[in-house]
Amino acid sequence: MANDHYLTLSCGDQPGIVHAVTGVFAANQVNILDLQQFSDPTTKKFFMRVHFGPTPTASADYLLPAFDALSEAFTELAYDIRPVAQKTRVLIMVSKIGHCLNDLLFRAKTGQLPIEIPVIVSNHPDFAPLAASYGIEFQHLPVTAATKAKQEGQILELAKAHGVELVVLARYMQVLSPTLCEAMSGRIINIHHSFLPSFKGAKPYHQAYDRGVKIIGATAHFVTADLDEGPIIEQRVARVDHSMSPKALVDEGSNVESQVLAAAVKWYAESRLFLNGTRTVVF
Repeated sequence: MANDHYLTLSCGDQPGIVHAVTGVFAANQVNILDLQQFSDPTTKKFFMRVHFGPTPTASADYLLPAFDALSEAFTELAYDIRPVAQKTRVLIMVSKIGHCLNDLLFRAKTGQLPIEIPVIVSNHPDFAPLAASYGIEFQHLPVTAATKAKQEGQILELAKAHGVELVVLARYMQVLSPTLCEAMSGRIINIHHSFLPSFKGAKPYHQAYDRGVKIIGATAHFVTADLDEGPIIEQRVARVDHSMSPKALVDEGSNVESQVLAAAVKWYAESRLFLNGTRTVVF
């Protein structure tokens, strides 16, 4: 994949977009390896992801003027070109439940996720040894209602200092302020330990147990100022039955949570996610 790139593009839907985009590649003698597109009849928006290459140089900046010119022909056009080999820099936040953190660290280390994790932030010190075992900086930033603004300011400073592109809440059990949500809008992914929108709040597996559910699940979503209401990226479920205790549900749910969060992070890092109002487009 040397000198391969991803193009992501969105704009108001109208005829001629695909022809114009592919024409840029044809004119520059660049091969399209994979192309996915979607026209939303409700929002009237068009979304496209193109895997192209190899380019004659490591940079594809020579294509930028041609795509800039397309903004004059298509309304609200936004695009990004990213090298396939460029790993997404991720800041992970965690509290005292570590299965999602551990899973992400292992997948990143073994190359299953195209991400770099320069720093881990926690409001508890429990996972400092785990971070150290991977050679990753660990920042223990306790938080109370009185110190929330200062603590979140430190998080934003860390994100800037480390060139962070994505923040992942790997069972970080604190509600983020609207200020932080706005500052990192579209760049914070959370794992919610239930199949949203059911069983919100504390102890969703115990709520599920009390209701005698036959399916449990987990939801990865973008974070907004509205708690657990952000655009959903991925959801998965697991079958359960009457013989399982709340602890058994938690154990089974932990596996699903790890899988769902890893999928959402992977899709983000591979430029597969688009925000579409309160929903997402996932290629």
